[in-house]
Amino acid sequence: MADGAGKRLGVVGGLLAGVVLATGIGLYATDSPPFRDSYCWGAWQENGGARFLGEEALGKSGSGRKGTESAPPSADRPHGSCTVAVSSIVEDDDSDEPLTFDERVVVGYGPLPAAARERHAWMAQNFHGSASPLPDGLDGLVAGDRAMLVLPEACDVDGRPSVVTIHSEGWGDGHLGKLAMPFTIGAYSDVTRMLLDVANTGMAHAGCAPDEPLHTTSPLVTVAEESDSAGRPLCRIPGVGFHFGPGAQYEQQVGAVTPRLQTCSVMWKSRGEPDEPAAQYVMTGEPRMTALFGGLPEGTGQGLAHATCDGRRTVFYGHVHGGLAADKAAAERSFKNFVASVGNRIGCETGGQA
Repeated sequence: MADGAGKRLGVVGGLLAGVVLATGIGLYATDSPPFRDSYCWGAWQENGGARFLGEEALGKSGSGRKGTESAPPSADRPHGSCTVAVSSIVEDDDSDEPLTFDERVVVGYGPLPAAARERHAWMAQNFHGSASPLPDGLDGLVAGDRAMLVLPEACDVDGRPSVVTIHSEGWGDGHLGKLAMPFTIGAYSDVTRMLLDVANTGMAHAGCAPDEPLHTTSPLVTVAEESDSAGRPLCRIPGVGFHFGPGAQYEQQVGAVTPRLQTCSVMWKSRGEPDEPAAQYVMTGEPRMTALFGGLPEGTGQGLAHATCDGRRTVFYGHVHGGLAADKAAAERSFKNFVASVGNRIGCETGGQA
């Protein structure tokens, strides 16, 4: 009996081992945990398409990738954030101390900031001229280093649209100090996929997901030009301009120029530091996009105006930051001319030039 029991246990053990082995092979073949790390509440996985999630991002010596995340969004707490970071250490030929690098992708989920100052900063980052409009009726923008999506109205909180944002941050640290080192997350199509994956995951947790997940099928049309030195007219818009002064390091990035969206960003460039927003101009006639400007103070002096253009409620936004904001007359004149020039282009009555 003992020998029989031993044989049966051996057979059972062999079968269990086979099941475990087969399960492991199945998990590996389908790229399921535990063989691949996942991030942002399970929205992203290693080798999930974008360069930043693949092996290429770990090419430097001593590289490692890790993720941190808040609790997922919920109906009671419709906010969430997560970060995926890649760090690495390499020898420095000019110092005994090594060089350290930190590249990270930061995600935000939730309603827009309510306060005007925080909203202006949000606009500068997410309506950047380098970003192109998302296709297939999705209300958002995407670039290689950032993306933004306005979620459906069911996800609004206290009358403010909820949004999902992605942006990259890169730093190098060594004997020269800590320096900003911008990097590209991936191709526009990869960043779009990352954006939609985390948006669909966040909405599912928050209980406001549409019946069908948000997706794209059309090709993305890249509209942004290369940045160039800021000049007059600024953003190639007649009547828009400032006196930058000698030695100024302003650059402009002209983005979309369509009947329903126009963007341009002006940045102060300083070597080793992140770009500092200097001016931002946006026209949009998309309903979910115009809702992003709700609650901001209006008027020429505030850089916000509305018009009805081809039957659409259209928003004109112009905000000046930092040193350019000191010349209030130039800021107001430039905004009025922006509204007049773009309004004439898209066929709405907005008044003549100042």
